[in-house]
Amino acid sequence: METILSTKNERVKNWKKLQTKKGREQAGAYLIEGIHLIDEAIKNQASISELIISEDKQLNLDIDYPVEKQILVSAEISKQLSETETSQGVFAVLQMLVPENDPDLTKPLLFLDNVQDPGNVGTMIRTADAAGFGGVVLGKGSVDLYNSKVIRSMQGSHFHLPIYQGDLQEWFDLMKATKIPVYGTELNETAACYLTIPRAKQFALVMGNEGNGLSEDFLKQTTKNLYIPIVGQAESLNVAVAAGILMFALTEGY
Repeated sequence: METILSTKNERVKNWKKLQTKKGREQAGAYLIEGIHLIDEAIKNQASISELIISEDKQLNLDIDYPVEKQILVSAEISKQLSETETSQGVFAVLQMLVPENDPDLTKPLLFLDNVQDPGNVGTMIRTADAAGFGGVVLGKGSVDLYNSKVIRSMQGSHFHLPIYQGDLQEWFDLMKATKIPVYGTELNETAACYLTIPRAKQFALVMGNEGNGLSEDFLKQTTKNLYIPIVGQAESLNVAVAAGILMFALTEGY
């Protein structure tokens, strides 16, 4: 097992660069932290290039990964790499995931239009995984998939279903060409209550920005825009909560 104790080591500097979007894009890699996420990565055969363990946590860890490929680091290095309040002292460097296959159009898809809160994005991806969706598309303006808060919120769901990033207009065009309905979310007189929409195996659900909602351009292109009735005094629902309700309500099989 290799040991690195100096915070000035070049490898350590490279790991710290992965805490920024620019650094991740340049390296084509990202950093995950914690036993659960690393176990998920190993179980799903993710491309792990380095497994990093803090020397003060080594004896408390039980990770099914070759010892000769592990790197032992000082507690100070671990502290600099951690982005959590109570670190478990274990990290892994993974290659970014690029979906290789065409999207599975036999299952529902979730589109995110300019959704910027990392916790919301991670929660929606995790919920899409739980609801049996075929994939998630992060449109332009949405938070970086490999933001550490997104990674923690997903809890490994990005290992289970493909996450695409790109221009949502292309996906709208694909749905139109394949005659798959696209449902937006909007609260106005022309929108339909989600309870009136029949469950289906094939559809796309689009969720918009936390403050501004779905863009006007996309609202005009949807098959139907939906709303969730609010019977209390709250003005609106959190976007991730709304997405969760709709994903399970619209999907055939529940």
